[in-house]
Amino acid sequence: MRKWFLGLASLLLVLGVLVGCGTDSEQSAKQSSQGADSTENQNAAEQKEDSVTIVLSQNNGEKQIAKKEVTIEKGTTLMSVMEKNFELETSHNGGFITAIEGVSQDKGKTAWMFKVNGENAKVGAKDLKLSPGDQITFDLHAY
Repeated sequence: MRKWFLGLASLLLVLGVLVGCGTDSEQSAKQSSQGADSTENQNAAEQKEDSVTIVLSQNNGEKQIAKKEVTIEKGTTLMSVMEKNFELETSHNGGFITAIEGVSQDKGKTAWMFKVNGENAKVGAKDLKLSPGDQITFDLHAY
């Protein structure tokens, strides 16, 4: 009887160890998978944080011409981003945008105006330093 009890105890001990190890492997695999997902989400968030979105439209947003998400570096000005990513025409020594992507203002009637995060800009594109996540909207409309 004692041998039988000792055999049963040994069997239960072995099963307990195997079940415990199996649970650790499953949890480890699950944590590893969650870690990979978290890293992917973090990388996507970091990419968004290092970029700005620029929308070109006409008539107060009635017609969208283009939309681009652009990666920026610290201290980048709006004008430098626009020059690198869009076809521009300027006046006043490059300080005033008169055409974007071949769409020109009608002198005396319409002009390219821009907003930053939904608010009218307080400085020109040459002086505006962009921050990650900024939403820039250039709109050609009557003034």
